Amino acid sequence: MTTEATLAPSTSSSSATSAAEVLDRYRAVRAVTEGIAAPLAPEDCVVQTMEDVSPTKWHLAHVSWFFETFIVQPHLAGYRPLNPQYAYLFNSYYVQAGERHCRDRRGYISRPTVDEVYEYRAYVDEHVAELLETAGDATLESVAPLIEIGLNHEQQHQELMLTDIKHVFSVNPLRPAYLDRPPETAPAGQLAWVPFDGGLQEIGHGGERFSYDNETPRHRHYLEPYRLADRLVTNGEYLAFMEDGGYERAELWLSEGFAAARERGWSEPFYWEKRDGRWWLFTLAGMREVDENEPVSHVSYFEADAYARWAGARLPTEQEWEVAARELPIRGNTFESGRLHPAPAGVASPTSGSTSGSPAGDRPPALCQMYGDLWEWTRSQYSPYPGYRPLPGALGEYNGKFMCNQFVLRGGSCATSASHLRPTYRNFFIPDATWQFMGFRLARDV
Repeated sequence: MTTEATLAPSTSSSSATSAAEVLDRYRAVRAVTEGIAAPLAPEDCVVQTMEDVSPTKWHLAHVSWFFETFIVQPHLAGYRPLNPQYAYLFNSYYVQAGERHCRDRRGYISRPTVDEVYEYRAYVDEHVAELLETAGDATLESVAPLIEIGLNHEQQHQELMLTDIKHVFSVNPLRPAYLDRPPETAPAGQLAWVPFDGGLQEIGHGGERFSYDNETPRHRHYLEPYRLADRLVTNGEYLAFMEDGGYERAELWLSEGFAAARERGWSEPFYWEKRDGRWWLFTLAGMREVDENEPVSHVSYFEADAYARWAGARLPTEQEWEVAARELPIRGNTFESGRLHPAPAGVASPTSGSTSGSPAGDRPPALCQMYGDLWEWTRSQYSPYPGYRPLPGALGEYNGKFMCNQFVLRGGSCATSASHLRPTYRNFFIPDATWQFMGFRLARDV
């Protein structure tokens, strides 16, 4: 998708039932953000290495700007911004919310300092608490859903903080590590196929819990019978594609993808490099030798699609993925595991279980890695569901205007909070994006 927040605002109301519950959740999510930034020095927090990467300091301020702009200012009488210029510095692309600083120059903002940004966060937190503690029932009914949007927005930026600092550290010749965690490995196991009957299916979010508007409305979609790989494609399997000339064989690639590969010199996944005849990759724990059992990560849609064609398969549609995943437990190698790196299928928590897609025959489903590890590319273009209508106002800008030239990803990653995930969640990125935690599983027609 878009590189600053992955989805559009919610059309659902908050599940919280009291101001105290809303405030508790608010404080918990905000604390996670500051915990992610805690290992970083101030110098780490100001670097911008490419347009898609924002400095950690900017993320810390932007999510606070969101609460200030959409919640505190409109609903707390007498509120005065700590610094009116922050509205210009820390808006992202909400055109209706006012003018914005150039996205590719966020690294130029040496002031406010990191300490001043933390003061800004505390100032906004203080006034959110004041708003909730004094809100009547009518105000709470209006404000609670907006806070829930803001908290999900902040969880998106928590993931972006990790992927962005990974890029920042990767271009540093010292290759610093964000965390100190030894690698875990286990055999990935032979890839197996899980069959599904297909048929007419209900797709999209239809419940009372939080969702973004691009997950709605719920609608019917017909699926032909299909099979899904039981796990993600591994580094070892992708190495076989590379060794078979996969990056040089134009017949495997979409035309635009092959042109991108030639123009950018792609010959291996992003963050990989060869040393003395052996492949290494950069991780948030520093440089590591490539583990053939781990899922291949940081690959573009173009690379995933080319591999699938080489393997005699294809990428799943987003509807096939959702039907297969919608009754699986939301657990796996997510942010809470602390790994912050995709794990082999034998290490990650399994997500196998019965599904609502009615797998054909007597074979029990054995899907794993459906949640966490890596966002999974699908072959579905990011487009509106039948009957979709964007929300009015600035909060409606996340979605509709991005429904062009992007592909949908599902499932979440090792940097996504489990509480942020659901089977209907639609992430989206342009097809040549690689710096996010992206991978893929295969599908086949029956």
